[in-house]
Amino acid sequence: MSAVHPLIEILIIGNEILLGDVQDTNTYWLCRQVAGRGGRVRRVTVIGDDPNVIAAEVRAARDRRPDAVFTSGGLGPTDDDLTLAAVAAGLGLPYVENAEAVALVVQRYAELARQGYVASADLTPERRKMARMPQGAIPLPNRVGAAPGVWLKLPETTFICLPGVPAELKDIFTNALTPFLLELFGERDFAAATVFTDCGDESVLAPILRAVVAAHPEVYIKSRATHFGADVKLRVTLSVSGALGQARPALEAALAHLQEALARAGIGVAEVEK
Repeated sequence: MSAVHPLIEILIIGNEILLGDVQDTNTYWLCRQVAGRGGRVRRVTVIGDDPNVIAAEVRAARDRRPDAVFTSGGLGPTDDDLTLAAVAAGLGLPYVENAEAVALVVQRYAELARQGYVASADLTPERRKMARMPQGAIPLPNRVGAAPGVWLKLPETTFICLPGVPAELKDIFTNALTPFLLELFGERDFAAATVFTDCGDESVLAPILRAVVAAHPEVYIKSRATHFGADVKLRVTLSVSGALGQARPALEAALAHLQEALARAGIGVAEVEK
């Protein structure tokens, strides 16, 4: 692992991203999670559902030896879900059916059938495809969709393959990945909040933020300007990464300071998101 900050690369995979049919929000979310745990994303690559291109990018990422590579997309049951086969090819590993992954898929479709979301729990060839992965991979339960994620630790780096559907990606990351993230990043917490102000002039906010930043240097604080207008409400984002149990108190202290400073300046707060 890198001496100070684990180095991370991200591969976003899917023709729908390159065609503009779907907006990629996974990069934004993953970057925030990595940064919040003390890691550094040094490269993000967006590629289509071409197995040769995926395999080449996987090999190149492995050869750069980051601490971990996250992939997003291409884990499903359809013919254009090619990621895991391409990852196996790129790494020179057999692409095999994983018994633990089969059990996860069977269990998940049984749950979906009981809930009436699918007509049958049968393990069809298409569903069974989601249990195939590079040899040596550990499957990660998916409580939102059906395709398991993948944790694959190699001597050079670790590959973490996640679904492209944001809700599924977030579920696996925040639940099934927890012990693996602890191994990768160590015991760190992350907390974030967004304050929507009634101020439309960033120059007015600047001295207020300067004072809060000076008092809470461990918290990253940034105002987000878009354009001028009568209806513009500038937002201020706060985020902090710290030792286990320390991030949330640090965030709350900075947030309280900011709200008090805004109130003294006569600037209202429309909303706070955490």
